[in-house]
Amino acid sequence: MQARKKYILVTFLASWLLLFLLGGDRLRRFAFFSRTKAGARRSWPRWADRSLLKSFGDPEEPQSHGDPPPPSPRARRAARLSAYKGSRCRMETCFDLGRCQRHGFKVFTYPRERGEPVSESYGKILASIERSRYYTPRPEEACLFVLGIDTLDRDRLSGHYVPDVDEKIRGFPLWNGGRNHLVFNLYSGTWPNYTEELGFDVGQAMLAKASFYAESFRPGFDVSIPLFPRDHPQRGGQRGWLRRGAVPPKKKYLLAFKGKRYLTGIGSSTRNALHHIHNGKDIVSLTTCKHGKDWEKHKDTRCDKDNVDYEKFDYQELLHNSTFCIVPRGRRLGSFRFLEALQAACIPVLLSDGWELPFSEVIDWSKAAVVGSERLLLQIPSAVRCIHPERVLAFQQQTQFLWDAYFSSVDKIVHTTLEIIKDRLLPHRSRSRFLWNAPPGGLLALPDFSTHVGDFPFYYLQHGSSPSDKFTALVRAVSPLSQPLLRLVQAVSKSQYCAQILVLWNCEKPPPPTEKWPQIVVPLTVIEGGRKLSDRFFPYAAIRTDAVLSLDEHSSLSTSEVDFAFVVWRSFPERIVGFPASSHFWDAEQQRWGYTSRWTNELSIVLTAAAFYHRYYHSLFTGFLPAGLRELAGGLAACEDILMNVLVAAVTKLPPIKVAQRKQHKEAVPQQVKGTAATSGRGFSQQQDCLNQVADWFGYMPLVSSRLRLDPVLFKDQVSVLRKKYRHLERP
Repeated sequence: MQARKKYILVTFLASWLLLFLLGGDRLRRFAFFSRTKAGARRSWPRWADRSLLKSFGDPEEPQSHGDPPPPSPRARRAARLSAYKGSRCRMETCFDLGRCQRHGFKVFTYPRERGEPVSESYGKILASIERSRYYTPRPEEACLFVLGIDTLDRDRLSGHYVPDVDEKIRGFPLWNGGRNHLVFNLYSGTWPNYTEELGFDVGQAMLAKASFYAESFRPGFDVSIPLFPRDHPQRGGQRGWLRRGAVPPKKKYLLAFKGKRYLTGIGSSTRNALHHIHNGKDIVSLTTCKHGKDWEKHKDTRCDKDNVDYEKFDYQELLHNSTFCIVPRGRRLGSFRFLEALQAACIPVLLSDGWELPFSEVIDWSKAAVVGSERLLLQIPSAVRCIHPERVLAFQQQTQFLWDAYFSSVDKIVHTTLEIIKDRLLPHRSRSRFLWNAPPGGLLALPDFSTHVGDFPFYYLQHGSSPSDKFTALVRAVSPLSQPLLRLVQAVSKSQYCAQILVLWNCEKPPPPTEKWPQIVVPLTVIEGGRKLSDRFFPYAAIRTDAVLSLDEHSSLSTSEVDFAFVVWRSFPERIVGFPASSHFWDAEQQRWGYTSRWTNELSIVLTAAAFYHRYYHSLFTGFLPAGLRELAGGLAACEDILMNVLVAAVTKLPPIKVAQRKQHKEAVPQQVKGTAATSGRGFSQQQDCLNQVADWFGYMPLVSSRLRLDPVLFKDQVSVLRKKYRHLERP
């Protein structure tokens, strides 16, 4: 009995001891265990209590100034859901793919309402669509719709804010809850929190939006676009500051920033801390608080000194002379500085947590930018110092490629957005990530031609491959069967590299029967084409070789000339290689581009009357250029030559190659073939008109001049003809 009482007592005491050790903190709250009230206990010290915890910041620096607290995650989520009620939208659920199957990927823009204001930037976006190959004026053919109402600026305090958008779009019969619609936006939300609110329900519409929060972004449905200024060029745009093939010199500054410092409100914390990394030597971080109406009301002790230092440096000079450029968030996640850094070959160092980077669906930003964290600002200098110089050069080269391919104009930004959406419609025929991130870029690598990298002429060198060892001769005939045409067919067919001959019959009379054509060892096929000059560049299914030899019926070539030109082309498959050449020049008196076929020391155009090129350019000519530009080429003499040369130069950034030819071809002014403009009278007026209209469409002059001509070894050397490989090349 005594033992049982002893065990019970020990168990009771052990239980109380265990309860005290594990739950003592809770037990102390009862008055039984404490003589003091719970409210009398000292609470944990606050972070702002300087008597208990030394502050890392200057006591005089602004703390809050009565700013409204940032929204909680729940409040931000509620704002996002109110703005994007279709937050779960995907292409499979909120997009009618059936509209795109009959007429392909066509885009319809709503007509502008009378008296409805449209900003300059939105006008450029609509113009980019309407002058592109995607546009259709008929809504029944459209796969995608774009509003005529300006939705770029949804800041209620802005002068470009359009009210009552909800009521207006509900009255559109095509709106259909936003299905198959694309809404462009650059600025959302307003002071003080600048949330994602647009002020109207986008429904099931896709968003092409700048400063996109990653938590609001709908992957595979929305498109993140860059924030671009009002004066961003419509087309063309300025080139990047790092020229192709040039090695940039060692820059004076490693890391630089010059910009506004917000004293209050969202986005102020990051920019207020930038002065901590400034050392005045290889790291320059300058801010100014002298902006806005009431900046003096909130100025701190650093403002006066910052404003003085800020004026000592020129912004453009810093961009030119800095290897890395800090791109912090502003009031919104994106800023104009991002595109400015790309153009300047200054590697962006991004400090904007939660930003869905522009075109992140297709662009690999790890090859062109350093993505940092706002919370780890002090680690940025040591992080960029650790990057190897070879990788720095690769970063800089990639910034120039991305700028030129996707960001240098409003046209390229809009077309990239549309091509990303188009790729989603047929995933099995979409571009690979490699095509988007390697020159010449996704806009110039059409998936309708191929999705395999090795099929494009500009990737042979990178992949260690080469084009096929045969060519297809495409002869354009505009008159009845003649002796020059028969001699040309016989000479070309004798080439050891000729696989087949296609005759594009553009004559009013029907093509002659088979027995009228010469008996040759390669297949000969007659294709009845239209009467347009540009029909020669249609991607005919009969062309199965990589190389195409484009010929006019009046061209006079020997077998040796054809063989040598083809061998040269196989070494430069991305370029045009041929015989008759011409050039362009800038006419300072008339302030326009001029055209000449006179033999000079420079050339920029090789006529397709006798030239080799890759068959991909047929697909690019037909699928990339808008119908209006192709019609221009079909209506003006020799314009198809100019347009094809301009197109290839825009892709390669390289000039064509002229090869050696027999002496009889050399004339002061090359003989004009049927269907081209005469050289008398006004000269090459049609060619000049074509050249200027094409340059206007591209926004710049893509043609590149060259002083190079390739001849065979021993060409015209005083040695025995038997020692020369292309001995017939020199015979008259």
